[in-house]
Amino acid sequence: MRNGAEHPSYTQGMHSAVEIEIKFRVANPEALTAQLRRIGFHEQTPRTFEHNVLFDTPTHALRHTRSVLRIRRYGDRWVLTHKSLLANHDPAERHKHRQETETEIEDGEVLAAIFERLGYLRTFVYEKWRTEYADGTGHCVLDETPIGLFAELEGPEGWIDRQTRALGLAPDDLLTLSYGRLFEAWREQTGSAAQQLTFAECAAASLPQP
Repeated sequence: MRNGAEHPSYTQGMHSAVEIEIKFRVANPEALTAQLRRIGFHEQTPRTFEHNVLFDTPTHALRHTRSVLRIRRYGDRWVLTHKSLLANHDPAERHKHRQETETEIEDGEVLAAIFERLGYLRTFVYEKWRTEYADGTGHCVLDETPIGLFAELEGPEGWIDRQTRALGLAPDDLLTLSYGRLFEAWREQTGSAAQQLTFAECAAASLPQP
């Protein structure tokens, strides 16, 4: 998601910018929503279903370089995104920094078929319900995922730091992990056999086995 007041899913053309963000777990979404409104946020995008597919080569070349090639369906819109590390990437960074280039596309399934004919594989699928809030400088999104509730703050570094303090978050509350990495940690912790971060698969994997 690009910095600024507009969500890229609602704009035309290609956009490239440095994405700066952090995540944190949410125990009480109603309390978070009230806090956001108190400190000047307004709802920009209502609760919307999001389906994401990551593509990679058979040797996982993109994963090895911590790059992402993603087709996202957000409501009735399709968005193509590429993310990569910055040239001056700092492994100890406090905020997550990525070069993000994305554009709205007409038909994600057609593009996915093209990727597959070029040798790319669908390597990871993840879903969530997302509600987006903004204050004119940055965004806070509330994500309802199959492995719990998370929020993301995205914007300039100083703005992120101010909002984390305003929300009463401690440094240990802040995460820079992707949903893929969070899913891997959840699988290790729970022993789940789910392979994809989808509501159906995570629910099925948690059912008692006969």
